Amino acid sequence: MDLSKADTQMDVDPQFSLQLVSSLPGHEERAWQVAWNPAKPLLASCSADKTVRLYSYQRSAEDQEKSPSFSHISTISTAHTKTVRSIAWAPSGKTLATGSFDSNVGIYEKKQEFDDENDLDESEEWECVAVLEGHETECKSVAYSATGTLLASCSRDKTVWIWEGESLYVLCYPLPHIYVLPHQDVKCVAWHPTEEILASASYDDTIKLYIDDPSEDWYCVSTLTGHESTIWSLAWSPDGNYLASASDDLSIRIWKRVDQYDWKSVHQIKGHERSIYSISWNVGKGTSPKSMGWLASTGGDGKINVWEISQPLEQSMKETLSSKLIASVSSAHDVSDVNSVQWCPRPGFEDLLATAGDDGSVKVWRVMPASSS
Repeated sequence: MDLSKADTQMDVDPQFSLQLVSSLPGHEERAWQVAWNPAKPLLASCSADKTVRLYSYQRSAEDQEKSPSFSHISTISTAHTKTVRSIAWAPSGKTLATGSFDSNVGIYEKKQEFDDENDLDESEEWECVAVLEGHETECKSVAYSATGTLLASCSRDKTVWIWEGESLYVLCYPLPHIYVLPHQDVKCVAWHPTEEILASASYDDTIKLYIDDPSEDWYCVSTLTGHESTIWSLAWSPDGNYLASASDDLSIRIWKRVDQYDWKSVHQIKGHERSIYSISWNVGKGTSPKSMGWLASTGGDGKINVWEISQPLEQSMKETLSSKLIASVSSAHDVSDVNSVQWCPRPGFEDLLATAGDDGSVKVWRVMPASSS
């Protein structure tokens, strides 16, 4: 049996639903991406209007089970001259990277660092402390490594760049993505959650994994093939043993690490009617004894799906994973495409996710027991 062809069922578990927690309008043009600060109660979004909007959130002190409330605290008018396509927080939560269609990467820091969760207000200003130049055309994605000392960016110019140093001012290496056809671009970069392994996905339907050779340069250690069209998004499993990919071919594939640098497609999920633009994998609040977390997906059909990914039970003869659709909502941003979905990484908020859409809005959702919705 070809495990890569094992499709999941589409029945929704009636125990869960997606509840809209907050709708956050404000961008004047389409919102491209959302990013949760890993250390502070902050949510960022970027847009074709060249800005980054920041929202704070907090739960009621009297009722910790209640969904948090969100409020806009700042808008960063970036130095970019075109669309801000991608954003990423450093693990410290003190630095924000932006990738733009103007080909540059911006590094932003707060002028006066906040000390605690209550020190968040509209008077705070963020400043651009560095502009990283190198890409020849549109930058599509930026991502920090787990240590925060490396920043990766990718572009329509067919390259992946790695920037290093405490302030990320030093250019490290450009990494070419090999293409069969001209004018194809790299859509996404994603770092392994604990190791310095970088994954990139592109228009050529492949995923490439890069590692650093201490005596040489970064190099491609593996190329994963199986998708039949553009790969838009990548997401590592919380334990780092699996990598999920989402594609124009309307499928999500999950790749298992079978050796140090050997990965195998072991599961395929189908649940969207148009291109899948974004996926995010978090620990979730799983119900299965073998749960590996929750995988959220969204895209051109305007739907948000939440899947619980599980390992096979010990008595099972199957080696592949299983996936169960535990929550789903259609027309999440009305008639608009949904460009980004991201789980909140902070402890206690594992059931929160945010989305960004062509309607210019950001929305926050919570996976809730059906009886509570």
